[in-house]
Amino acid sequence: MDGLVTLQQLKYFIEVAASGSITRAAAALYVAQPSLSKAMKEIEAKVGQELFTRTAQGISLTPDGVEFLGYARQVVLQADLLEQRYLSKKPARRLCSISTQHYAFAVNAFVNMVERTEADEYELTLRETRTHDIIEDVATLRSEVGILYRNEFNRKVLDKLFRARGLVFHPLFTARPHVFVSRTNPLAGRASVTPADLVAYPCLSFDQGEHNSFYFAEEILSTQFSPKSIRVSDRATIFNLMIGLNGYTISTGILSTDLNGENIVSVPLDVDDSMEVGWIAHGSVQLTAQARMYLDELERVIASYGHGPKAT
Repeated sequence: MDGLVTLQQLKYFIEVAASGSITRAAAALYVAQPSLSKAMKEIEAKVGQELFTRTAQGISLTPDGVEFLGYARQVVLQADLLEQRYLSKKPARRLCSISTQHYAFAVNAFVNMVERTEADEYELTLRETRTHDIIEDVATLRSEVGILYRNEFNRKVLDKLFRARGLVFHPLFTARPHVFVSRTNPLAGRASVTPADLVAYPCLSFDQGEHNSFYFAEEILSTQFSPKSIRVSDRATIFNLMIGLNGYTISTGILSTDLNGENIVSVPLDVDDSMEVGWIAHGSVQLTAQARMYLDELERVIASYGHGPKAT
């Protein structure tokens, strides 16, 4: 067996790592599943390391696999640049995946990034998902960047997870908590509200699935009892329930009228707490140019709402 890993095998490896499944990767690459499985085993044999953990649910990268993926991406990128420069080939298809908590500014930045992308072909992914899934997505490199918050309550737990998974948290801005309510809600015209003011209204929060720990909640004050509590899975539903049931949720205070319309307003919440919003990435893997473009747009959008980028 040839001891060198081929460029084609590296491209296959990158797709498998992104898909988390040999079956899905084979479909995306238009190759037979047995051939792709064989190619992955050949790579592992050539490098002498186990790069994947294989389970009935799919495959994920081992720590050695994460490191190998970082080098594979760099090699493939350099090969693409060489072909564009000297063989007049068109730019490679742009790839990038972002996982985020349910923030409109993260979506705004994604839209701006797509509009700036000068490529005939691209495959980009934006996942608004659960906190634990964001961490797993970035740890396994299914996503390059994850957007989430931490505060005094969840900081130790999240930071411990970040360290264990080789992730680094980069602060973007610190926000005072606000409640989002319908414009017709009696609280909408208040200069601020207290937790006691909220008791009469349904508390809306994002469901965290099997990892529904207080530390993974997207909303602060997650340990406080609410007599009326509703969990939802997406932003559209939570805004509909704000309007239909006079419900509320707690977030950063940043609203996008382009995405959320004029019917939802933000009211400061009078509590001694704050939300430090930031992005996570794998500490041993260099970000692609596409991911860096997204982060650039993210900082631009945040600045447009009056939150200057925070140095990391």
